[in-house]
Amino acid sequence: MNIDMADAQGRKAYAPRLPPCAQVAADPCKIAAMHSPWRRSAPWLLGWAALALAGSLALLRWDIAQRREAFQTDARIAHRLLSQRAVQQEAILATLALLSPPADGIGSAEARLPAVYPQVLAVLRRDGRTIWPDPALQASEVQSRTTHHAVLGPIDATRRQYTLVLAGDPSSFALRIDVQRMVPWDTWPLARDGPVRATLVQGTHVIVLQPGAPVGSRPAGLTEGFRFAKTLDAAGQPFELQLQRATGPAEWPWLRLLGWMLFSAVALTAWRASLQAIRERRRAVKLLRVGQIARLNTMGELAGGMAHELNQPLTAVLANTQAASRLLDDDPPALADARRAMAQAAAQARRVADVVTRMRRLVETPDTMQPRQAVNLETALRGVMELLEPEIRRHRIQVSIRGQVSVVDADPVALEQIMHNLIGNAMQALDDVPIEERRLILSISTDNGQGVLSVRDTGPGIGPDAMPHVFDPFYTTRRGGLGLGLSLCESLAQRMKGTLNAHNAPPRGAEFRLALPLARSA
Repeated sequence: MNIDMADAQGRKAYAPRLPPCAQVAADPCKIAAMHSPWRRSAPWLLGWAALALAGSLALLRWDIAQRREAFQTDARIAHRLLSQRAVQQEAILATLALLSPPADGIGSAEARLPAVYPQVLAVLRRDGRTIWPDPALQASEVQSRTTHHAVLGPIDATRRQYTLVLAGDPSSFALRIDVQRMVPWDTWPLARDGPVRATLVQGTHVIVLQPGAPVGSRPAGLTEGFRFAKTLDAAGQPFELQLQRATGPAEWPWLRLLGWMLFSAVALTAWRASLQAIRERRRAVKLLRVGQIARLNTMGELAGGMAHELNQPLTAVLANTQAASRLLDDDPPALADARRAMAQAAAQARRVADVVTRMRRLVETPDTMQPRQAVNLETALRGVMELLEPEIRRHRIQVSIRGQVSVVDADPVALEQIMHNLIGNAMQALDDVPIEERRLILSISTDNGQGVLSVRDTGPGIGPDAMPHVFDPFYTTRRGGLGLGLSLCESLAQRMKGTLNAHNAPPRGAEFRLALPLARSA
């Protein structure tokens, strides 16, 4: 396993090499795992489906309401027109009964009625003490004398005809009505060959005005469609006008529905892209901040290492030059120039030591540490994993996150830096294994008053020669590394009163274990 990462952070605004498509195995825990592309897209697809369905239902309800209102308007007009014709026919009978023209005057009056009113096929009359040849007409006249208004006589639904009878003195009259001619087709609001079925119903008699669409060609629907039923406004002709218009998917506004679905898909996609752009900007800003902190911390470690490595030889130079100066004091005065040169060397040595000391004090990491506070390990880990998500998906690493709630006393920035380094190092180690074997296991627990974060990979592990030097400054097994990443992590952990250790995890891979004291309120 490569055990250095801080050098990459020092040269770039943090661009770690991580593994791809993170299909996260979500264990029963309270930590949010990263999602595969399908799982990330699923909520948006469900949201689009819900939006498209809701909009489509609203559009359908509006369209059906519009068509129902148009149907009801046409139905009311049809009812009014037929009622007017029915009342007109009763008025004709009432006029005949009132005037009672002589029988020989039929040719001049009653005979002309069919020519004036096409729906009247014939005018029938009973005078004096004669009786109707049809017993049904006789019974209707008896009923008319009781009700004092015209009543229905025989109905021939097959021929679409019926008789209207009115009793009078000295003569009673009847009109034989043709229903088809009774309909004012010139002002009728419904097309004769249209989809609306129109009938006049009286008891068991059904007279068809227009058949409507054939049964086989009617639009399939979950209901019977639009219906209208109302009795004619004529006391003697209590026919019920029934209208029915089948409706269903065949009449839905499919172009509008398709347009809405496309619009909602485009709008939701644009919204998602906008949110993704905002997240990417936030991630870039956070990565820049993490990189800056990493570089500053690395400079502190570098300054400490340089001071440690240079102080001893500089001290030796200083001591030797001072000793030479004292020895030269015993030499003849001709060696004054030598003494002056050695004094200058001593002064330069002190200057180098002062410069190194000032550099270390300037960039020393304790000055960058923030006051410790209560930090939820779950929240901090989620933030780091969000930063690393694009690389995880690109390198196809399977990530498993498990654990429990643990609140520790830590510096949030330092804790984030440690997590970033440990997870990034583990991901780099997975570059050496096949894609199907790349796994990263992150777990949170509590142990003996400490919150513990475990970072485990399935990489090649840490070699036996490297294990004792994992946290040594400037020790690295990776080509081009500085060897300061894990040393920095250990220093930051110690400053937060915590520990960081490493070991190999059988059957393969390495595990780093960060332990920090639990917050007092945890």
